[in-house]
Amino acid sequence: MAVYAIGDVQGCYEQLQALLERVAFDPTRDRLWFAGDLVNRGPHSLETLRLARSLDAVCVLGNHDLHLLAAACHPRSLKTKDTLGQVLEAPDAEALLDWLRRRPLLHHDEALGYALIHAGLPPQWDLETARACAAEVEAVLRGDEHGEFFAQMYGNQPDIWSPSLTGMDRLRFITNCFTRLRFCDAEGRLALDQKGPPGSQPAELRPWFAWPQRRSRDTRILFGHWSTLGAYDGDRVHALDTGCLWGGKLTAARLDAHAPRRFVHECPRVVAPAEA
Repeated sequence: MAVYAIGDVQGCYEQLQALLERVAFDPTRDRLWFAGDLVNRGPHSLETLRLARSLDAVCVLGNHDLHLLAAACHPRSLKTKDTLGQVLEAPDAEALLDWLRRRPLLHHDEALGYALIHAGLPPQWDLETARACAAEVEAVLRGDEHGEFFAQMYGNQPDIWSPSLTGMDRLRFITNCFTRLRFCDAEGRLALDQKGPPGSQPAELRPWFAWPQRRSRDTRILFGHWSTLGAYDGDRVHALDTGCLWGGKLTAARLDAHAPRRFVHECPRVVAPAEA
């Protein structure tokens, strides 16, 4: 059995199919992990979501996945550049959205020795803390209060962790870490407005995984979300978002080996960065 972790698809269904053909994926034998952002901006979010569900793939939630779920509850959340109408109007929308809403923010496989998230972890969190924080938000997403959560989900504050955070402030901070984080400072203050590659940020910031005091450093972590970072293997992390949507590549990392082995599919540009 092969296990492949795939970076942000964002509705690029044809490119995903080509990548699965490239690795000779066998759904009766192999498993897929998705690093979040199955949907949005690309042309075939519906087909991508249906495929992931049909394969019972492991999929952690990304910011675009949460945005889809928010739009289902609050249509005014939709933006001009979103391509989510096909999902919201599909005859199987309810089943697809219910499946998506029950996906985790963090997946950890002890046998393979990897944790999968969409974006990042603040330096104060070890794996145990990250799992507990993820479970808090997952419980809300799967419960009757998820509509209220989505109404208050957006925003950049609070921007620093404290165990004393409560209510929506706590849930929003946790969500922002798992689905939006790229850079932070030495205290773990999130810099969510910084979206460029390493080296483009102010001097006091580093990529979340680059701080030597990071408490999750003993855990091998797979993540997506950061197309301007691209393929990266170091600091015990493996970045999987290689910019398929922007004309980069779609990446799959095979995990059932001593070190991840990368496979890529070269992608035509679906969306120009200026259109993001």
